[in-house]
Amino acid sequence: MSSAGLTSRRKADQWILSGRITVNGKPVNALGTTAFWGRDDIRVDGQKIPLPPQKVYLMLNKPFGTICSLNDPEGRPLVTDLIKDIPIRVYPVGRLDFDTLGLLLLTNDGEFAHRLTHPRFHVPKTYKVTVQGAISDEALKRLQTGITLNDGPAGRARTELINRNNEKSILRMTITQGKSRQVRRMLEEVGFTVIHLIRISFGTLQLGDLKIGHHRYLDSEELSKLKKMAGLA
Repeated sequence: MSSAGLTSRRKADQWILSGRITVNGKPVNALGTTAFWGRDDIRVDGQKIPLPPQKVYLMLNKPFGTICSLNDPEGRPLVTDLIKDIPIRVYPVGRLDFDTLGLLLLTNDGEFAHRLTHPRFHVPKTYKVTVQGAISDEALKRLQTGITLNDGPAGRARTELINRNNEKSILRMTITQGKSRQVRRMLEEVGFTVIHLIRISFGTLQLGDLKIGHHRYLDSEELSKLKKMAGLA
């Protein structure tokens, strides 16, 4: 019912417990009862809930200065403003910060989104990072062996040095957790400030040459590989 947009998960539980829900003509008042949306006849107060919408899977090259949210009290640009040609409501899979660019998935498939972002499934996300100054070998080793942040361990980051000089260093970092501003905070912990950050891959999906601010649908092979990684295939 929450997936159908009728109410929140918590209120849906209340509806079930109060006997407002029927499945295939039989009242349901026990939480955890299994029913299949789109196959079973599920009703609220006698009214059939709408059929599930077509599942949509998009990749967006998120520009700098956009918010990964469906609304923003401050009126800042939203990533969903860039996909107004999509007739079905979709939402971001995880988040990229306001000042981070790159690969962002959007979908209306809740289980798919949950599995790709939950730490238990260890889905890797890779970033190309530019930091100020020449990063030290010691700092690289700390990133590779594991950093502890103020909200707990951030785990190891597979870190590759691409280029280094006195002005800046360019790295490729892969993480499997999704803590807030994690890459930036890990680098701050080892003494370096991020000046440019772009996500270049998510699981098996690569950003490639998709232009900034543009989006496209995932093809069947890309989707199949991601679902397999998330344990959905």
